[in-house]
Amino acid sequence: MKYVSVAQMARTWAMSERGVRKYCAQGKIKGAFMQGKTWNIPEGTVRPDRKLKRFTQASQLLTVLKEEKQSKHQGGIYHKVQVDLTFNSNHMEGSKLTHDQTRYIYETNTIGLQDIAINVDDIVETTNHFRCIDLMIDRANFTLSEAFIKQLHALLKNGTSDRGKDWFAVGEYKKLPNEVGGSETVLPEQVAKEIRSLLNAYHAIEKKTLDDIIDFHVRFELIHPFQDGNGRVGRLIMFKECLRWNIVPFIISDDMKMFYYRGLNNWHKQRTFLRETCLAAQDTFKRSLEYFRIPYTL
Repeated sequence: MKYVSVAQMARTWAMSERGVRKYCAQGKIKGAFMQGKTWNIPEGTVRPDRKLKRFTQASQLLTVLKEEKQSKHQGGIYHKVQVDLTFNSNHMEGSKLTHDQTRYIYETNTIGLQDIAINVDDIVETTNHFRCIDLMIDRANFTLSEAFIKQLHALLKNGTSDRGKDWFAVGEYKKLPNEVGGSETVLPEQVAKEIRSLLNAYHAIEKKTLDDIIDFHVRFELIHPFQDGNGRVGRLIMFKECLRWNIVPFIISDDMKMFYYRGLNNWHKQRTFLRETCLAAQDTFKRSLEYFRIPYTL
């Protein structure tokens, strides 16, 4: 029998090498074996099917999040989402705060830094992001709207140095053209029209799937409606929409950002890269659901 490498199989299946290695480690590829640090996969193997997880009860996670938010419960899933989502999303955008520092700010509402120079905006945007998550939970079952998107941005940027810049519109669409990853985005005068068109197309889908939510996210980031904060607002929207449509939500961790960015750039040519990244993040969140005994099923 002939065997191929992870890289070869990744090209054949049009997915990430990371995803192929995960299939191997989980025993989903019959006949695959590790030699040294290299997986050998039988040539011609068919890619394993992957099923998305859904909650047993439609509002189970959201109910727990709302209850723990209301009771100010510490150490539960709400606490974890606040810290993990805030740290990872901010860190991907350049924040220098560590995970422990983010947790400390959340748990004590104090800074507690010694002999370290930290940008004040990093601290302000961290506390603001906590409030954005609260808003996301409160509005999880509301229809996604232009007003809500702007509200998230206004909350995220409230009290930052950007508010004092004449050219920076907090809670409003950008005034100046900008690029993302070296690529042009929608011009300021066209943003409102493009966002409304995007929302109309999204709302025309009767029951959203994970791919629909990811597709909205990609198109939102390509529009890049705000001068800054687009990634964080976009990832908050993805989490909210997963809650609304009973799809296991996920947090893109900082160590996955290169896979995430590659997936964003390649979505319209090859959806597998970003989908696999989101599914891997779902698996991580699933383990948290299991730990906190929040049920879900196939």
